[in-house]
Amino acid sequence: MSNTNQSKINSARKSKDFPGIKITLPDGSKKEYKKGVSGYEIAKSIGEGLARASLAVVVDGEVWDLDRPIDKNCNFKILTGKDHEGKKVIWHTAEHILTQAMLNLYPGVLMAMGPATDEGYYFDFDSNKRFSKEDFEKIESEMKKIIKADLPIVRKELSVKEVRKLFKGNKYKQEWLDEIEQNKEKATIYYTGEEFADLCAGPHVRSTSQVGYVKLLSIASAYWRGNSENEQLQRIYGTAFQDKKELKKHLNLLEEAKKRDHRKIGRELDIFEIDEDIGPGLVIWLPKGNIIKEELENWAKETEEKWGYVRVTTPMITKEGLFHTSEHLPHYKDSMFAPMNIDGEKYYIKPMNCPFHHKVFSARPRSYRDLPLRVAEYGTCHRYEQSGAITGLMRVRGMQMNDAHIYCTKEQAVKEFIDVIRLHEYYYKKLGIKEYQMELALRDPSDDKYHGEEEMWVEAEDLMRKAMEKSGVKYKVEQGGAAFYGPKIDFQIKSVIGREFTASTNQIDLFMPGKFNLKYAGKDGKDHVPVVIHRAPLGTHERFIGFLIEHFAGKFPIWLSPVQVRIMTISQKLEKKAQKVVDEFKKAGIRVELDNRAESIPKKVREAQLQKIPIMLTIGDKEIENNTVALRTLDGQVKFGVKVEKLIKKLRENIDDKELKFKF
Repeated sequence: MSNTNQSKINSARKSKDFPGIKITLPDGSKKEYKKGVSGYEIAKSIGEGLARASLAVVVDGEVWDLDRPIDKNCNFKILTGKDHEGKKVIWHTAEHILTQAMLNLYPGVLMAMGPATDEGYYFDFDSNKRFSKEDFEKIESEMKKIIKADLPIVRKELSVKEVRKLFKGNKYKQEWLDEIEQNKEKATIYYTGEEFADLCAGPHVRSTSQVGYVKLLSIASAYWRGNSENEQLQRIYGTAFQDKKELKKHLNLLEEAKKRDHRKIGRELDIFEIDEDIGPGLVIWLPKGNIIKEELENWAKETEEKWGYVRVTTPMITKEGLFHTSEHLPHYKDSMFAPMNIDGEKYYIKPMNCPFHHKVFSARPRSYRDLPLRVAEYGTCHRYEQSGAITGLMRVRGMQMNDAHIYCTKEQAVKEFIDVIRLHEYYYKKLGIKEYQMELALRDPSDDKYHGEEEMWVEAEDLMRKAMEKSGVKYKVEQGGAAFYGPKIDFQIKSVIGREFTASTNQIDLFMPGKFNLKYAGKDGKDHVPVVIHRAPLGTHERFIGFLIEHFAGKFPIWLSPVQVRIMTISQKLEKKAQKVVDEFKKAGIRVELDNRAESIPKKVREAQLQKIPIMLTIGDKEIENNTVALRTLDGQVKFGVKVEKLIKKLRENIDDKELKFKF
């Protein structure tokens, strides 16, 4: 092509007559394409290999199908099976394949709903037949046929009226369609081949063959939309991977996760209890669990004092007016317990601490000299969760939160937020949490749930981005996940086996200070509105301890262990002398138990190991005579003739420094 012709084309592209769009790739480079180009066509223009590997695309932060036309300038990214978001698209399509297989095998079954999850997918079915794991082989076989058939997956937008005909007799789909109709939206349908269709927002891969290898994992009961007053459905869980080795690796990980399940270990180690007579999601901390809880709380209190926080205690109930001021009513009403009537006024149990802390700030006149004011509280909160959503310690109705609010000037906000990030890093390092990232949740401008002026949102987002970028901690952006009053940052942490948890939520808030009329006197003598930073590095006791149980598989570091040392006697006649050794450990502030039962040492050791006691000491006549012990640690260290005084000193140092490992 001549330079003259290329110049004409370039000029045409710049003119108003050329219907082109600009695509910005992750590396910042830009490419021009014809309006209506698909993600697949873009991938193909970059390389045939990339096109074959591509599963979906990200357009301005939203995941789209490969064949969906793009008609605007946008930020653009191609997803493959190496991306977690790409895997989620595979899992979403695998869920449709599961549903299609179920309808092929059991024509009377009703489809309810099911999403991709962070580790696979599930779908809820309504059927008179009770399904079990024995049915999985048959269902998987049918799913494999659908995958092998390489059926095309096609997205269509139809009117609600048209879609109602497709799902005639399915009350669950009709309920979804009622909501779509109320919102005056079109219904999105995905066809798999010519015979199967489902109501779905997507996205999906182009063909069933791209899903690869599927595995059904478990079955459970679930209520329609998580509400115990609705129909009880059967939920089938599964996963899928394009690579067979990756599937096998994932299944091994799931087996390890079962062994580490905090509900299982919590029962075995007597950490917590949830009693039906008390109610779902309401945790009883048993004596050993209470020790773990108090150790974490005391650590947080000591740390926060060093970092300049002051502690307060606020009531558990309040008049409803406080939540009208904060606008949690009506926005948060569905997550609050019903009000109680006291002296003719409505009172609510608090679901969060922030409105109370704002009252702490406004209790006295404030000056710029008082700022930053860092107000902390391990506040007890209660939130109404649907019974179907409650899970062990991870999703509860009653919780104690490592909460604090920092009141500062705008000039101080970035530094204060960086310090909040550094505090997270400090806690995580001490606990051996090596993998974590921040997720910046921004508002969706098209959603009317968000309050405040445009300028306020832009400023809050700018302050948070500056702090995150200066901190050096990696982060990603999620459009539409912000709180109604401001953007937020979630800290996502991974356990040693790679399971991801949301540990804490943190915010820079420019909205609430105005609602509560918070003011401080500036250097100029005028009133100014402070910035509020919401932070909770250790989240709630419940969720964080649930994570730690799984992270450590119940083998807590010594400082967190409910029982730190167990002393075992070779003979019952040594009880009195052994008790003196026990007293030495107690005097040093070490949690110790004596096992003087008429059992063999191997049996005593085995029981101590099952109870995950980190330090096991054996005492016989020789040890009593020499004031020594035989030392065995939970991780396999064995030493004889260890001086009691030296061991106590070493243990005390380990506990005080909150070390992860013990070496003697």
